[in-house]
Amino acid sequence: MTEQQDSPAEAGEVRHRTIKSFVMRAGRMTEGQQRGLDQGWPKFGLELADGLRDFDALFGRTAPRTFEIGFGMGHATLEMAAAAPEQDFIGVEVHRPGVGALLNGAMTQNLSNIRVYSCDALEVLRDCVADASLERVLLFFPDPWHKSRHHKRRIVQPAFAELVRSKLRIGGVLHMATDWEHYAEHMLEVMNVAPGYRNLAEDGRYVPRPEERPITKFERRGERLGHGVWDLKFQRVD
Repeated sequence: MTEQQDSPAEAGEVRHRTIKSFVMRAGRMTEGQQRGLDQGWPKFGLELADGLRDFDALFGRTAPRTFEIGFGMGHATLEMAAAAPEQDFIGVEVHRPGVGALLNGAMTQNLSNIRVYSCDALEVLRDCVADASLERVLLFFPDPWHKSRHHKRRIVQPAFAELVRSKLRIGGVLHMATDWEHYAEHMLEVMNVAPGYRNLAEDGRYVPRPEERPITKFERRGERLGHGVWDLKFQRVD
């Protein structure tokens, strides 16, 4: 799950509100999560400061590449990467226990098709990912900021749609999912007017849950409580 915050303005600059893909959260680290950070980060961790990366060189191959914004504890990422060894996955998450959990899982399952950033996902997209290089961008269950006065903090905004479009190859897909119907409507409203996209839903609204998106424990609990989940897929066409 991803969250957002307002970034402080630099000294001497005019203050502009900038959408972040996270709010920094503290959390206790388990032994396995710490092991993931200690042993897995040198193998799979990437740094924002390194700038634009050659992912073909990093992964040692040319393959379809998925970029996931806010992987939480990494369960879905691990499941997708294990199910598609012919694809590469770049995940971004600021919650350190989640980063450690994903790295520990990658080592435990002996996966080599995962790389991880622990910083703002939007900065990674802007500074580290080449244009027209991604097969998919995933945004699963971002913070809905359900209060009206907080809607401006939502990550899905016109600028986000344009940034993602520039990084997707022609034919690449932005896949979003949320369990907040009002946020799903907001996503739909933003994406329907975003240039260069086509809605892949037959009815022009939401797609059925794709088989490639794992069902999380969080989602199963919501289903038991009668909560809905809305999936949106928009393909870059221009």
